Amino acid sequence: MLSGERKEGGSPRFGKLHLPVGLWINSPRKQLAKLGRRWPSGTSSSRGGSPAPYVDTFLTAPDILPRHCTVRAGPEPPAMVRPARGAPVTHNGCLLLREAELHPGDLLGLGEHFLFMYKDPRAGGSGPARPSWLPGRPGATPPGPGWAFSCRLCGRGLQERGEALAAYLDGREPVLRFRPREEEALLGEIVRAAASGTGDLPPLGPATLLALCVQHSARELELGHLPRLLGRLARLIKEAVWEKIKEIGDRQPENHPEGVPEVPLTPEAVSVELRPLMLWMANTTELLSFVQEKVLEMEKEADQEGLSSDPQLCNDLELCDEALALLDEVIMCTFQQSVYYLTKTLYSTLPALLDSNPFTAGAELPGPGAELEAMPPGLRPTLGVFQAALELTSQCELHPDLVSQTFGYLFFFSNASLLNSLMERGQGRPFYQWSRAVQIRTNLDLVLDWLQGAGLGDIATEFFRKLSIAVNLLCVPRTSLLKASWSSLRTDYPTLTAAQLHHLLSHYQLGPGRGPPSAWDPPPAERDAVDTGDIFESFSSHPPLILPLGSSRLRLSGPVTDDALHRELRRLRRLLWDLEQQELPANHRHGPPVATPP
Repeated sequence: MLSGERKEGGSPRFGKLHLPVGLWINSPRKQLAKLGRRWPSGTSSSRGGSPAPYVDTFLTAPDILPRHCTVRAGPEPPAMVRPARGAPVTHNGCLLLREAELHPGDLLGLGEHFLFMYKDPRAGGSGPARPSWLPGRPGATPPGPGWAFSCRLCGRGLQERGEALAAYLDGREPVLRFRPREEEALLGEIVRAAASGTGDLPPLGPATLLALCVQHSARELELGHLPRLLGRLARLIKEAVWEKIKEIGDRQPENHPEGVPEVPLTPEAVSVELRPLMLWMANTTELLSFVQEKVLEMEKEADQEGLSSDPQLCNDLELCDEALALLDEVIMCTFQQSVYYLTKTLYSTLPALLDSNPFTAGAELPGPGAELEAMPPGLRPTLGVFQAALELTSQCELHPDLVSQTFGYLFFFSNASLLNSLMERGQGRPFYQWSRAVQIRTNLDLVLDWLQGAGLGDIATEFFRKLSIAVNLLCVPRTSLLKASWSSLRTDYPTLTAAQLHHLLSHYQLGPGRGPPSAWDPPPAERDAVDTGDIFESFSSHPPLILPLGSSRLRLSGPVTDDALHRELRRLRRLLWDLEQQELPANHRHGPPVATPP
């Protein structure tokens, strides 16, 4: 509870006002005390005439809000204190902007007129020997670089303060503290470094650093700050991605002057071009999941406080939604651009699966799990694109759901492109014959076996199903095919449309001067579907992109173990230190402290 006078035989009293303090029992395991100003009798709050908020401790002062702050005490220490939106509250002399732990001996200031010291009734008088607000608290960590030399830590010697600051600047704790005025420079520096590719950060390093900024805003800064930070962060990422997309597009052969022949992209070249986009896709995906968690926490806190209809909160949530929509857009665009350049590279390699002969003289067909170099020459270019894409997604640590969808789109494109080419090449040419079909079937089996060895077998089997069914039909021995009827073939090959099945059968090579038997003729009920149906696959029926759901894979607890990420964290902390020092008069500035070696 909050200590104060106690009237003999009555309830606790605060100061000379003798205001009653009650404990509202929220659940058997939680107690809650709410402090605020009493509304005049018969009136409602100013927010749209809604009922006055329930407050069980009433204070009277011009700067006390109707609901000023909340103190929660669970079955185990510590208690928690949280200010209401816009309420002036101090905790041990520092402005309180977010929920914080409340320990015995802590001083809680409400406005300019009330100061309370917290005592835990469960402690039985065995509180800490030294209240937390006294100077020189052992183990205290400065909340920000410049603050280590402020009056917050008065009572410490200069050497002690310098050591505390050095411990923060060089420490491995996943924390990045900043003031709102330095936010723009900090976010811009993180995004600029990520866009330029300088340094040796781990793949998800940019998202980790940006998440630390979001976490600091959510925990330390005032309630309305987080939505503004998210909007600025999302706009910076979008601008960086759009600029990178433009750079890649300007380098493409089709955008060169006329007369310069277009050279197909190689897997190696497309991998280099797409790496920045793939990194942004991976980082934005993890950052989006992390931000969604913070926004849900914000909504949950508002519901607990009964502020879900507060106009300012509604405006903050709208700003958060706009930022989330921008991050969605970045992921969609980077995914679209990545699959565009990969499919563009595949387009020139896929025809070899229909034309190349895997049965070369004296060569044995490779078995499952064979290396790329052991595959038939006609298949290596296509498999090289798949291998480059697989290595790229692994190096960028792309979310597994997006990896699956990337290859799902590539296989969808490959299936549609090969099937359409198969349909087109059978028109007016002797292409549909058993010997050619066996070669195509073997090439397709080799590709599927290789993809199975790469861990993509299930996805490939699903998306290559229609091409596989069409090739299977062409591989049926001529004598067996002649015994089949239209109805039996429709049953055996249901994946093919009536128009596609009729096209394959009507152009099948039975021999010189032999046409298709009458048993292959479609019945009158299906004649219209055969005559008007499209034999080609539509590229617009690709699967939709579904963003991953669930928790972010970013790890912001425990020490930073990656040395490159730690170096970048130290650089940013010292950058913030320099920005703070530049605001001071020259004779008040300090150089960066050096940590004392262990």
